[in-house]
Amino acid sequence: MKKLLHVALGVVTSFGGFLEAGSIATSVQAGAEFGYSLLWVLLLGVVCLVVLIEMSGRLAAVSHHTIAGAMRERFGFSFFLLPLIGVVAVSMLTLAAELGGVCMALQLATGIGFQWWALPVMLAVWLLLWRGTFGVIEDGVSLLGLVTVAFLIAAVRLHPSAGEVAAGFVPSAAPYAPSRYWFLAVSILGATLTPYLFYFYSSGAVEDGWDADDVPANRLVSAFGMGFGATLAAAVLVVAALVYTRGVRLDAYDQIAPMLTDALGRWGYPLFVAALGIACFGAALEVSLALAYMIAQGFGWNWGENARPRDAARFSVSYTLALVLATALVVVGLDPLRVTNVAMALNAASLPLAVVPFLVLMNDREYVGEHVNGRLANVLVLVVVALACVLAVVSLPLELAGG
Repeated sequence: MKKLLHVALGVVTSFGGFLEAGSIATSVQAGAEFGYSLLWVLLLGVVCLVVLIEMSGRLAAVSHHTIAGAMRERFGFSFFLLPLIGVVAVSMLTLAAELGGVCMALQLATGIGFQWWALPVMLAVWLLLWRGTFGVIEDGVSLLGLVTVAFLIAAVRLHPSAGEVAAGFVPSAAPYAPSRYWFLAVSILGATLTPYLFYFYSSGAVEDGWDADDVPANRLVSAFGMGFGATLAAAVLVVAALVYTRGVRLDAYDQIAPMLTDALGRWGYPLFVAALGIACFGAALEVSLALAYMIAQGFGWNWGENARPRDAARFSVSYTLALVLATALVVVGLDPLRVTNVAMALNAASLPLAVVPFLVLMNDREYVGEHVNGRLANVLVLVVVALACVLAVVSLPLELAGG
């Protein structure tokens, strides 16, 4: 089947879900401060994400609707406006974090302050969106993003204890600093379960022309793509746990940049910079597209990355404005790592707005027919979303107040 060969959609989505500014920052901080003890949160997040991504593709394949379009049609625009505003606001902050990650990579490579790179990076992202097609972006990001395998190679070369790593996948209470522990747990969930991912994936499936015959392939794409990303994110956490003194607080990207040098020698630093820059650049493309998809589909405008800009003018204007506003946050000098941490926690807090109406759609036979959700999928997603939301409400104020 043709779509079996098109796992790139799953892989490119996995870079937005795992290997980008949010996941690199949270995984490194979690590993440095708490060792392997937060691996269980990553596992919980990826299981839930695989379910949600599979649901997104199934909705698109069976109904030929995107999530935003189906929600607007099913619940009406007035109801859809609240989740739209919430997810767009948080995704804007996420976009700023991704652009900041690219700029920090360039600062690490050149020594020139990250703010000076904001406009060139924005223009590069915008030009690719303006001139490229969905297929070019999808395949290009997937291929270039393979440089992030450097984290996995580093983890293997450092020879972690298999027993200790396995123990990290068992849920545990905070060994110390509970407010920081749970804040990082929320941030990992937020970096994994970013709401824009579901909108992006369903829109990509529609752009690729999926139909009901692609439901089995969709399961492979979602599981392989998310599994690939989760493995790399776990590798980042493992490397950080091995190379940093336990309990150290990492507050800047320049503290994180040398993390691969113990395992990869002189190639470690440039590979980290390349991995950070490419992963964040790919995620910036993805978030920009997702924002334009959500806005255009929510308002019923023409949309499509494969369409010429003049044929989907308001769609193109949407990602242009999103990039301009997000770039402004980078230009004013907001600390990229701090922006990333807060954005990931807010992602977790915003999950109910995006996921609960989506679950209603996935249990509506008018949209998905015989492909409705099973009870296990519904329960799993609701439990994880509720957990993420509760932890975010409790831990985010504590973290912002200094713990």
